[in-house]
Amino acid sequence: MQVGLWIWSLVVAFALTAAFLPFLIRYFRAHGEGQTIWEKGLSWHEKKNGTPTMGGLMFISATVVTTIIVGLIHGDLDTSAGILLFTMVFYGLLGMWDDSIKVFNRQNDGLKAWQKLLGQVVGAVIFMIVFMHEGFSMSLHIPLVGNVALGLLYPVFAIIWLIGFSNAVNLTDGLDGLATGLSIISFLAYAIIAQHQHQYGVLLFCVAVVGALAAFLLWNHKPAQIFMGDMGSLALGGSLAAVAILLHHELSLLWVGGVFVIETATVIIQVSYFRLTHGKRLFKMTPIHHQFELDGWSEWRIDGTFWAIGAVLALTGVWAMW
Repeated sequence: MQVGLWIWSLVVAFALTAAFLPFLIRYFRAHGEGQTIWEKGLSWHEKKNGTPTMGGLMFISATVVTTIIVGLIHGDLDTSAGILLFTMVFYGLLGMWDDSIKVFNRQNDGLKAWQKLLGQVVGAVIFMIVFMHEGFSMSLHIPLVGNVALGLLYPVFAIIWLIGFSNAVNLTDGLDGLATGLSIISFLAYAIIAQHQHQYGVLLFCVAVVGALAAFLLWNHKPAQIFMGDMGSLALGGSLAAVAILLHHELSLLWVGGVFVIETATVIIQVSYFRLTHGKRLFKMTPIHHQFELDGWSEWRIDGTFWAIGAVLALTGVWAMW
């Protein structure tokens, strides 16, 4: 087992984030660069107005620096690690653009939906071009069946996967610490799988993300002193999908990242039901974590419950993939 790789990646990423995040928070506060909150029906979220956002800048930077430095020292900075770093940075910059519009215009809406989607598609296409150029397998691993060659359908699937999960994490990032904790669990699960497959570049990246997010959570849990913003959530979602693709356990993400899937599914169901019934709602509010808020659950209770569910799904997912 690559004990040194685990330890150094965790420690360096955690230390970098813990050391510099307080300065970033103070900078954002001093310049009035905070989140504009608008959650219809959730008046208690108004007190979060002005909370610094774009915290993803810190854990993305820490992940990139850690992956490069530790990777060079251990000799594990391979093509997979490079692809993952590109994905994280590209989706992070897209989210940063979105966040910047919100912050500087003092509004809750950033990029138009088509603009964000176009950016996600571009990132996913570049990912697949490099993926194919490097000769990675174009077969889809289906549990209980094995690897199924999809040919040119595989790039289409992968692009949908990257876009879908970048949006899934983005939708889940609606409560203090919720998406951060779930991302730690998911990346840790895939780090274990990467270790088992001897894919040390992927392992290095995943462990660096876990270390950086663990430190970020110290300031992101309720009451959050900083939000990850779209910069962080899009980067994490896109990276998580890329990790699953590189490990060729693509469909496992539906289980390991099951809470992200459920959150997204409730939004899709709500919108579909609203249109089919001409204005009726199936849930009080979506994503589903807001339903529990309206039912009187505290943010800590929702976080704890969702994290526990995420941990069970991740553990059983790792066990099934072993």
